[in-house]
Amino acid sequence: MKLRKTMAGVLACAMLATLAGCGSGGTSSAGSTASAASAASGSAEGATYRVGVCQLMQHPALDAATQGFQDALTEAFGDAVTCDVENASGDNSNCVTIINSFVSSDVDLILANATTPLQAAAAATDSIPILGTSITDYATALDVTDWTGSSGRNISGTTDLAPLDGQADMIKELFPDAKNVGLLYCSAEPNSKYQVNVITEYLTELGYTCTEYSFSDTNDLSAVCTSACAASDVIYIPTDNTAANNTELIANIAVPAGVPIVAGEQGICSGCGVATLSIDYYELGRTTGEMAAKILTGEADITTMEVQSAPTFTKMYNPTLCEQLGVTIPEGYTAIEAE
Repeated sequence: MKLRKTMAGVLACAMLATLAGCGSGGTSSAGSTASAASAASGSAEGATYRVGVCQLMQHPALDAATQGFQDALTEAFGDAVTCDVENASGDNSNCVTIINSFVSSDVDLILANATTPLQAAAAATDSIPILGTSITDYATALDVTDWTGSSGRNISGTTDLAPLDGQADMIKELFPDAKNVGLLYCSAEPNSKYQVNVITEYLTELGYTCTEYSFSDTNDLSAVCTSACAASDVIYIPTDNTAANNTELIANIAVPAGVPIVAGEQGICSGCGVATLSIDYYELGRTTGEMAAKILTGEADITTMEVQSAPTFTKMYNPTLCEQLGVTIPEGYTAIEAE
């Protein structure tokens, strides 16, 4: 880990953070008491840090995770940390370009927000610490067959995987008389396929007939979604980034067809679903930022740092779509507030 110990470096970093904030948009909470204390400590030691953030695409869940990550780092280091946030706009090649630029500039740590950036970072460097967030399954993402909870290399992070058995139970609770469940996901996202495989087993045990409807990208999403709606009583969508970026398109097909959707996370549910067992992506990002702070200061060894899960899961529902589709939600669910 590089420690830039000149006061000129500290002042330069402070000026940059003051002008731009930690990451895109210039948002910073460095004025808090905790941030001020951390910043003072960092300045006294003369250490500054540069963090590269590669986010796969823009949508509420990933945006919230990135913001939580930045806020946690700002509280830990104040002006002594600078985050370079880059959005790949859903393009795999952009992820590779962004990650390679971080490696070339020798950043202190890389945040990979979603699976494709994590895979690009893993291929690009074995020395710079890499933290993932919004990752469903690290074994699948990194093609590891004997996953034990930590990578044994320069990679760790947080997972957004909600209990898939709990999501299957939710479908049974809400739609006990349904027979056919369509599983809609993007085939280019390995973590989506992983979730579909797992939840299929749970749903089959509950007596449902499951059929996969995979689309390769947004070009065939409409046709595949139409087919799924025609043959399904209920549709399940996992934590799929492409689906999350196209909820309006999905809703415009599913709602007129009268087919309810249970989603793997809140962002998808708010756009096209009726219910979800979801995590708080902002808090997930904060947890990742706290991990990053320990790595940057040398308090933790990333090679032995276990991947962390979300601390809580919440049953949520979309009041607008539930009303439109005539879905009755039992007690114990929290309404998703309209944006």
